[in-house]
Amino acid sequence: MAGPLLRSGVRRFPWLCNVLLYGSLFSAGDAAQQLLQRRPGQEPDWAQTRHVALVALSFHGNFNYVWLRGLERALPGRAPGAVLAKVLCDQLVGAPVAILAFYTAGMSILQGKENIFSDCKKKFWNTYKTGLMYWPFVQLSNFVLVPVYLRTAYTGLCGFLWAIFICFSQQSGDGTAKSAFLWFQREKVVR
Repeated sequence: MAGPLLRSGVRRFPWLCNVLLYGSLFSAGDAAQQLLQRRPGQEPDWAQTRHVALVALSFHGNFNYVWLRGLERALPGRAPGAVLAKVLCDQLVGAPVAILAFYTAGMSILQGKENIFSDCKKKFWNTYKTGLMYWPFVQLSNFVLVPVYLRTAYTGLCGFLWAIFICFSQQSGDGTAKSAFLWFQREKVVR
């Protein structure tokens, strides 16, 4: 029942459904990251999750919706050349915009940091390089397998894992996959 209803809703209201799905999944990634990092007796920081939700709903979901549709208009189809060009454009233009927005205009402003560029200066390149190990493969499958009207939702689904990583990096990591893996290994030993 939910499948046909969801499909119908996404077709009738593609922007709204894609942005809401993206924002919900990205916010859930932050909540998951906090649950993974939480110590016994420590409460989750729901204000942090609200900040992530606000950034995901107000910017990232909308940006991805417009960006992915724009890429499809500029480079239509699923031919190998078009798909590779879309992945390349996404990684050279879309990814830096999304990372900059997350670290500066998004989280730093909402957290009331004095220097909104501090996290970005420290973590941008590491986060970007880490993203290059994940997002090209996600977007390759997105551009080849997923219909245009579901691409933002699919990006949000894959963004759940990315949100766990980038929220960890924003709070206590350095933007590298290595810091996340070391933290995760340390947690497995402690538990």
